[in-house]
Amino acid sequence: MNDPDSHVTLSRMSRRNVLALGGFGTAAAVVGGVLGGTRPAAATPSFFDNPFRLGVASGDPLPDGVVLWTRLAPDPLAEDGRGGMPPESFGVRYEVAEDERFARIVRRGAVEATPEFGHSVHIEVSGLKPGREYFYRFRVGPAISPVGRTKTAPALDAAMSRLKLAVTSCQNYPAGYFVAYRDIVASDLDVVVHLGDYIYQGPSAGDASLGRAHVPPVEITTLAEYRIRHAQYKTDPDLQAAHSMLPFIVVPDDHEVTNNYADEVGPDGPAFPARRAAAYQAYYENMPLRRASIPVGPDMRLYRRVRFGDLAQFHMLDTRQYRSDQAKWTAATAVGGYAPGALDPNRTILGDAQEQWLQEGLATSTTRWNVIGNQTKFAPFDHKTGPGLQYDSPDNWGEGYVADRDQLLRFIAAHRPSNPVVITGDAHRNWVFNLKADFADPSSETLATEYLGTSISSGGDGNGSTVYGPTADNPHMMFQNNQRGYIRVEVTPEQWRADFRVSDTVLTRDTPLYTVATFVTDDGKPGARRV
Repeated sequence: MNDPDSHVTLSRMSRRNVLALGGFGTAAAVVGGVLGGTRPAAATPSFFDNPFRLGVASGDPLPDGVVLWTRLAPDPLAEDGRGGMPPESFGVRYEVAEDERFARIVRRGAVEATPEFGHSVHIEVSGLKPGREYFYRFRVGPAISPVGRTKTAPALDAAMSRLKLAVTSCQNYPAGYFVAYRDIVASDLDVVVHLGDYIYQGPSAGDASLGRAHVPPVEITTLAEYRIRHAQYKTDPDLQAAHSMLPFIVVPDDHEVTNNYADEVGPDGPAFPARRAAAYQAYYENMPLRRASIPVGPDMRLYRRVRFGDLAQFHMLDTRQYRSDQAKWTAATAVGGYAPGALDPNRTILGDAQEQWLQEGLATSTTRWNVIGNQTKFAPFDHKTGPGLQYDSPDNWGEGYVADRDQLLRFIAAHRPSNPVVITGDAHRNWVFNLKADFADPSSETLATEYLGTSISSGGDGNGSTVYGPTADNPHMMFQNNQRGYIRVEVTPEQWRADFRVSDTVLTRDTPLYTVATFVTDDGKPGARRV
């Protein structure tokens, strides 16, 4: 079998399990030809009635391909974390077509779903045409997955007139429905960027009337428990629909492991690296990530770049795995409003290697827009009204890792990468900040813009408060809002346009979303203005 996209040879699959692939067009005939004389597909185990209950997904588009994902789980919440699968490997067939009826198939192949990776598959399809829509599906035995739709990135030198994306983060299953994804699916976008807190690790039950209590009802720490929690989130129909319609670019924040962890510092003491390893493995198993992100113990390569023609390059960061431990803020020990140590030049949020990677990428980028995909708030925010300063959120760049923040801004000032924009999650608020050369001097140069998106559901409904800046305490702030939703972005060579889409509640699934504010950044003019 000479399929360039097949990542395992048929000889590595068990004879019975390859046969379970059954009649999937020409591909099945090829399998039969290779392994003739085997028993019919009717012998497929009964648990394969529906192994695709977690849906399908795609991610990290390239000009010639994309990652296709699914995970076999006929019983997603099974207590052993195996999703109802036996401890053996199964062959999975896939097809990629130019039409949703699969009349024009362009790629097909077979991969192996193994118990070592939770029976997940990550297919790095190549040889596709740039900037094109494709459809894909999987099959195991008689079971066929839902059809997924995806899109390749344009050619690296393609002159792009428009890119449309959603910026999302922080989806707490018990806190409410993922209503924003219904709006995302209906919005004719090209890609979804998820900036972390895809799951939450705690035992929360949320509003009992919603019936969305966490499973298992504990603080999860083991591989089996992380697998179950990911599976629970993937059963959400609106999240599944978004994954099946659009490629995702994902990076984790902290709750994929545990709250506010830093490098190998967590609540489990010496046992924390093993917990992080389990969490990272489950994250890889359940996300459309490339093989370059396969974890090795507690280590996982997550920072990477995704480019869309000559228009935009996304520099996706990992601000958890390499950071120094958070400074500890108290009013009694604060220095100039900051936690002791927050200004220490030896503390880092990126680590040396990632910082160098980011700087090299910005310095050599040839795209019109340079988008830094980031987990925690980059700008500082003075939480004290009136005289004095209170920077009491040391988990963030702007209030806990000031040296790294200022180093990046100095680099931008010196090298002038084209249109730097920081997109951020984590805070469960909508925010817009002008990023200043000197935050203590409101008249200093604006070097970049930060668009921080609210949560999908974390924090519940919020109070709907909205503030348009600048304010006396935060003169670099242009906007703040406390509702749930996402940012819908349209990028052109002339402008970055951000619509802050919000809902009045996440306690009902059919809640509509609306635009509470729109801000733009013009080409060559850092900073945001409201339209």
